[in-house]
Amino acid sequence: MKFEMHKNSLFAVLLRSRWWVSFAVAIGLFAIARLFIPEKYVFYAMFFPVPFVAIGCMAAWRQLQAPSASRIAQTAKVIRGLSWGEFADAIELAYRNDGFTVNRLSGGDADFETVKGGRIGLVSCKRWKAARTGVEPLRELDATREKRSAHECTYMAIGEVSVNAVAFAKQKNIHLFRETELARLLPRIARRAK
Repeated sequence: MKFEMHKNSLFAVLLRSRWWVSFAVAIGLFAIARLFIPEKYVFYAMFFPVPFVAIGCMAAWRQLQAPSASRIAQTAKVIRGLSWGEFADAIELAYRNDGFTVNRLSGGDADFETVKGGRIGLVSCKRWKAARTGVEPLRELDATREKRSAHECTYMAIGEVSVNAVAFAKQKNIHLFRETELARLLPRIARRAK
């Protein structure tokens, strides 16, 4: 079973915040502990902020690894210019580089089946250039997931995704890969345009 933090827990909120917020909480917590703990136990006061320092380090690492706005825009521009074959090859290679076993699927609503650690995932990316994505392709992907007994689904689109589609994806736990996620998945693709 995969551990997943509740999205509104303190640590989850701090992971989504700027890195320095966790360090500020850690410093504040240490100062408060230092004020109220008796002198002979002050040594233990430095252990209270340790989880917040760890979260701050994790948030800083994530933020350093996140693609810049210019790289996201450049990646989206390159992706829009790719043919289906080029895009499919890039997606397949990216998943293989991340340690997945990848099988291309012909026809149907999923384009790839990915396997890693015994978990099966379906990836739909054939409509990646669609100007607007509604709920229907996500419903079809979810039905395919149930039919193939897959654990998770990913839908890729660089165009606009409707509010209803986002809500449906959240409800059915379908990962939406948009410009930012594609820039993370395909870090080398933006160099093609240079």
